[in-house]
Parts: sequence; C-alpha cells; structure tokens
Amino acid sequence: MQAIKAFFAEKKKLPIYIAAIVLPLLILLAILAAGVFQKTTYVITDGDRSQVVTVLVKSPRFALSKAGVVLGSEDRYTTQPGDGIWKITLQRNQEVTVNYCGDLISTGSYGEPVGDLLNRLDIPCDGNFIVSLPLDTETYDGMEIKVDCVVQMQQTYTEEIPFKTIVCDDPTLAVGQEQVLTEGTNGQMVKTADVVYVNYLQTSHEVTSEYVAVQQQDRIILRGTGEKEDPQSQKPAIGDGVLVTAAGEILTFDRVEQFRATAYSHNDPGCNMITATGTTVRIGTVAVDPKVIPYGTQMFIVSNDGKYVYGVATAEDCGGGIKGDRLDLYFPSREACFQFGRRNCTVYFLS
Repeated sequence: MQAIKAFFAEKKKLPIYIAAIVLPLLILLAILAAGVFQKTTYVITDGDRSQVVTVLVKSPRFALSKAGVVLGSEDRYTTQPGDGIWKITLQRNQEVTVNYCGDLISTGSYGEPVGDLLNRLDIPCDGNFIVSLPLDTETYDGMEIKVDCVVQMQQTYTEEIPFKTIVCDDPTLAVGQEQVLTEGTNGQMVKTADVVYVNYLQTSHEVTSEYVAVQQQDRIILRGTGEKEDPQSQKPAIGDGVLVTAAGEILTFDRVEQFRATAYSHNDPGCNMITATGTTVRIGTVAVDPKVIPYGTQMFIVSNDGKYVYGVATAEDCGGGIKGDRLDLYFPSREACFQFGRRNCTVYFLS
C-alpha cells in the first residue's frame, strides 16, 4: 500500500521535472532565433558603384550573393563594421602588363600605386630607368606600364680613313704607260660622340669632335698621254684633287677656277719690292682682288695655252686694276712681263 502511494506521489512531480527542462530550452531557442533572424544591412562598394542590401543572416557572402555580386577567382573583399551598418569593399583583380626593357610581364593588382607594383616585381624605377607613368598612379584593369633603361654616355673611338687611288695624266709618258708614284696607306680618324642606348640598343649617335690622328696617303698613278709639249712648260700631271709637279712634288687642291692673268714687275711705275701685305715680291707673288681671293691663299697657276706653268703662288699683293676674276703675276723683269703678256689661266686652289 505504501508503494502504491509513493508511485502516485512521484507521478504528480513529473510535470514539474518536464517544465524545469523544457523551459530553459525554449528560452535558449528564443535567444538563438533572435540572433539568427536579426536583420543586418550591408553597403557594398564595387569600384564606382555602391548598393545597399539587408539580410536576415549576418553573412557578407550571403549579402553579396543576394546583391547579385559575382566574384572572380582572384577577386577579394574587406568588411568593416559601422553603426548598425556593415561596409563591404570589393577589390577586383586587375590585369596589368609591364613592358620591362622589351620583356612583357603580366601580373595582377588591386589598385596599388605603380611604384609599389614595380617594387613588388623587383623592377627598378630609378637611376637610368624611365617609367612611362607617374609612380603614384593607381593601377587599373588593362593598364600597360613601360619601363625603359636609358643610358647616355660619351664614347671615343677610331675609324679608318681609306686611301683613294688617283690617276694623273702625264704628257711625258707614252700612251698606255703607267707609273705608280706613291703606294696608298690608310689613315686614322679619332672621333668623340654622344651615344644613347635604350634597352641596351644604340638609338642615337652624334659626333661632337674629330681629328685626323694619321693622315692617309693616296695611291697616285701617272698615266701617259704621249702629248708633245715644250719640256720647259713643266706642265704637271693632274688627277682628282691631286697634281704632281715636274719635280715630283704632290699637291692637293679643293677647287679649280678660270682667271684672266697679266704680269707686273717691281720696276713698273708705282711698284716696289714690298707687297700690300708687307712681304717681299718674288716669283710666286700674285696680286689679287682680296674680295675674291683672300690674302694668304695658296694656288698653283697654269696658263691655258700650256706655255706657262707659273707654279705655286700666294695671294699677297693687290692693284688698282685687279678686280673680280683678274690676277697679276710677278716677274723679276719687265722683259719677262712683256713675254707673258695677257693670258687665260687655270688656278688650282691648294688645300
């Protein structure tokens, strides 16, 4: 009988035990539900575009999905809590191409400055390296950056001056006969130049100075013409820029002109032994128009009729009637002047 009473006593306490267990569970579920279903607002910034989305779950990825934002495999984002509002900032992967001294490098970026990107790639951007964009420029998708190595220097070097072969007609040799007067040797020219290299290739070369260290010796060949001339005329053998006197002296000239020539002597009225430039008259002294032929000019003069080879002469004197294409050649006597008379002459201006 006592056992039956105890059983019914415990049965009356059972609802109290159930209530003690279930009630805390219900309270816990209510707390969890309040946390799960609490609304959260996100401000999503994707470059220049921003949008606001509110979700029941505090999850940035859920918010991005609800906003229809698609992330690439290399895209990323950052979150920042605010006053009841969370901020999501997207960082899209940017494809950037760097042309480094001709080599193309593709890399990803998230809007960092150009200088930081180059440093990250261990690409120099100072000294001799020139970057196509300011270093503080922020990267963007599809950006192309060019980095060139530019070196400017001064170089001194030697160039060979090749000799020329010059053939001079010589009337004293028979037709078809040739004689080598001098063998040719090359010379040397020393040059200094400002040189620019871009990406190790020369792009500019400007010579700033040069001088002849070793003068070349042209090869001179005498070629016979077999002309019958007065041996006293001593007409030179003449080639391209070179003439060889009867005595074998080699002279170079840079131009040839025609002049009308007369003769004068120190015995002529108004003349004496001193020239207009203060030198003493002699064979080879020539009076010129200094406006046409400057004083000090050296010439080799031959009459066009081949009867006179006046030879090497210097412009040292002048005269009242010597104007324009006129020359007055000095002879030591009046008889020699009369014999020369007035003749057309070829003048070789010596180099």
